[in-house]
Amino acid sequence: MTVLTAFPPSRVGAIDREGRPYDRSDPEGYGTSVTKPEGYDGFWQETWDRLQRTPVEPSVELVPLRSTPDVAVYEGHYTSWEGLRIACWYCVPRRPSPTGGSRYPAIAFMPGYVSEPPLGTGKEWARHGFACVVAAPRGKLRSNAVFNPGYPGLLTHTIVDYQTYGYRGFYCDAWRAIDFLLSRPEVDGDRIGVTGSSQGGGLSVVTAAWRREVKVACPGAPYLCGMRDAINLTHTYPYEEVNDYLRTYPERREPVLRTLDFYDGINMAPRITCPTLVNIGLVDPTCPPETGCAVYRAVGAAVKELRAYPGEGHSAGRAQHAPLIRAWLCKYLDVPEAEAEAVPQ
Repeated sequence: MTVLTAFPPSRVGAIDREGRPYDRSDPEGYGTSVTKPEGYDGFWQETWDRLQRTPVEPSVELVPLRSTPDVAVYEGHYTSWEGLRIACWYCVPRRPSPTGGSRYPAIAFMPGYVSEPPLGTGKEWARHGFACVVAAPRGKLRSNAVFNPGYPGLLTHTIVDYQTYGYRGFYCDAWRAIDFLLSRPEVDGDRIGVTGSSQGGGLSVVTAAWRREVKVACPGAPYLCGMRDAINLTHTYPYEEVNDYLRTYPERREPVLRTLDFYDGINMAPRITCPTLVNIGLVDPTCPPETGCAVYRAVGAAVKELRAYPGEGHSAGRAQHAPLIRAWLCKYLDVPEAEAEAVPQ
């Protein structure tokens, strides 16, 4: 199901793939120039197989200062690509599970392109009855002791070589957040969802594509999708990091674009089989709606829906859309919605 409304033409600076001014009144019709590079499937299968040989080694430590009477907050860690220890926040309700059992439904919340992922979001999901891990992939605070390209900097870190590109480990860190949840005895491993917006939307696509344990995905304003097109359609950061890099090293354009194709969510989305709800803002200056439409079309799930919000920028209609995300997570994780809404005051 697609819920899409056209919006007025052209923001200043938008160009098409040939460098001509582009009328942006039809984001669905734009398509994508992303291609699947030779060796793509083998590369990601090798990445997955190598990751499986690394023990997860999950750990948690209660943080009393950040906990509340209704939510227990833990600082967690797990081991990921190349042995890096990755930090996370882990929030657990202090009320009975909304499913009526002894274990909680769980959410992996993926962060945006920020230095420190939001603990408050994890606590809010816990107040609604979900155990929630808030991932802090490599380079973010508490996960940057060994790998720290800076912000800005992550998007172009070794971008000329897809084998060593910084997002290879970053994507593994997102996959491993699911292993962290599966290691927890209070989590119902049959009731795990993933959500996030912007970079968190892109990581939700990547995680749902590779982790069959994910039963529902709700990516918002997905970044890391349609990257070849986004660097033409917008002139804001983080994508402008790529344009800055190419202005400095114009001779590297082809290997850079090839790397982006290896990591593009549009090439991963066909692997998604779980119900998927995507939301975009139709005047988003950061993650162009054209790319959101393209990744939605690529999602392989039989049950999927796109919500496009006129007049909304990078928030992608967050205030209106939040109840829909909760409804989808409750529906496809088999959680009584009335119980999930019963937040103690």
